[in-house]
Amino acid sequence: MNAHAKMLVIYIDETDQWESRPLYEAIVRRLRQLGVSGATVTTGVMGFGAHMKVHHKRLFGVTDDRPAVISVVDDEQTIRRVLPEIRGMVKEGVVVLLDAEVIEPDT
Repeated sequence: MNAHAKMLVIYIDETDQWESRPLYEAIVRRLRQLGVSGATVTTGVMGFGAHMKVHHKRLFGVTDDRPAVISVVDDEQTIRRVLPEIRGMVKEGVVVLLDAEVIEPDT
């Protein structure tokens, strides 16, 4: 059975901070505390945002500031409940809310 859901996607920089810890870590930990089903953080190889600064690997694979994306999928009620708090944590970046369809594995 396929279920309708919402997908929250948060685009930030890997070096963004929240109370002396990485912002991506603070967001994931807070989402867990708030009872969200799950969240995944991925880092990008290259990207740019509103400041038009290109983030990418430099010499020897060292990066200056990689983009990070946090993906969250849950029911609409849960996502809308946590959204105001998460938006308050993201000072720079983009927060996107999408319609999603969860595809259950065949059993």
